[in-house]
Amino acid sequence: MAEQNLGPRDFFAKEDAVADLGLIACPGAEELAKLVDGHLVRWANEVGIKVDSFIIPSDCPRFQSGDAKGLVKQSTRGDDLFVFVDPGNYSVTYKLFGYDNHLSPDDHFQNLIRLIQAASGRAHRITVIMPSLYGGRQHRRISRESLDCACALQQLRGMGVKNIITFDAHDPRVMNAVPLMSFDNVMPTYQVLKCLLHHVPDVCFDKDHFMVVSPDEGAMSRNMYYSSVLGCNLGMFYKRRDYSRVVNGRNPIVAHEYLGESVQGKDVFIADDIIASGESMLDIAYELKMRGAKHIFTCATFPLFTAGLEKFDKMYKDGVVSAVLGTNLTYRTPELLGREWYYDVDVSKYTAYFIAAINHDKSVSSIIDPITKIRTLFNNHGLELGG
Repeated sequence: MAEQNLGPRDFFAKEDAVADLGLIACPGAEELAKLVDGHLVRWANEVGIKVDSFIIPSDCPRFQSGDAKGLVKQSTRGDDLFVFVDPGNYSVTYKLFGYDNHLSPDDHFQNLIRLIQAASGRAHRITVIMPSLYGGRQHRRISRESLDCACALQQLRGMGVKNIITFDAHDPRVMNAVPLMSFDNVMPTYQVLKCLLHHVPDVCFDKDHFMVVSPDEGAMSRNMYYSSVLGCNLGMFYKRRDYSRVVNGRNPIVAHEYLGESVQGKDVFIADDIIASGESMLDIAYELKMRGAKHIFTCATFPLFTAGLEKFDKMYKDGVVSAVLGTNLTYRTPELLGREWYYDVDVSKYTAYFIAAINHDKSVSSIIDPITKIRTLFNNHGLELGG
């Protein structure tokens, strides 16, 4: 039977720990690592384990030619290591022949490899926490294409990594590339609903007033979960593409076709894994508004906004979308965090529970399935859980 309502005392029993806990943050992943470390330190202190931080100092300095190396600045011998990496953090720069060069996802992944190397095989076990899965958007082969994500996972397995923790993978079937390695694909459903209720406490999830809409067929599973939990109806959009052309690496979208019941007068919730340029989300929001939707709440686990924020500013000013929810699992610009229409979802405590459970060889089943916490959340707000 899976554990229910687990707390820090269920995890932080010193004698049950697999090994001493250590956290390493790759360049660009320090924010999330520090937040997670804060939870772990507090829980450890609550049960009498005195520690100031679990973070092990590290660095990936660069030579002027651009070559780099990984440095771990204290012993990791026998430690249960958890290495954080944020492949999407484009804000990290380094000097390359006098120019400021931004780290790409490839650079972040290579820094991860360097720091694992720097541990020199002395750690008891290594877990990689990679919220945005490297190469995750190149997850399948069509004709003569690379399989970036599958090869990256196999490389990590070959280096001795035992566990991968990722969030809202673009296609979780990439775990088939490493069938003997632990791979947890986590959905921040509870954290998103908690944030929405915090900022919009009067939202009504009754199916006569609320509806979930999937932005495309690829996002159906996550939107089906929200729909089932909330007990409301589900609609979806189908992206009609022009397969005769390729623009920015993708076949351009010709139109969004809606399938589902009327959204007239209803609040609509749309969940996706990524907001990149945001064009698709904007098109869908305008389509729903034209169909009479009342309030539109959009959610993306990774709010990248690669084309800037101006179009979303206009969308909010025009009353098309009421809010955009995004997690702190990847880099968000200060400008985004300052927008009135953006709600930041903190997933650090959720991540800390995973680390505590794995470090003590506890089941993560009850952590992955948040239905009990969602039910408690709804009860606290005087709501009934649907489904």
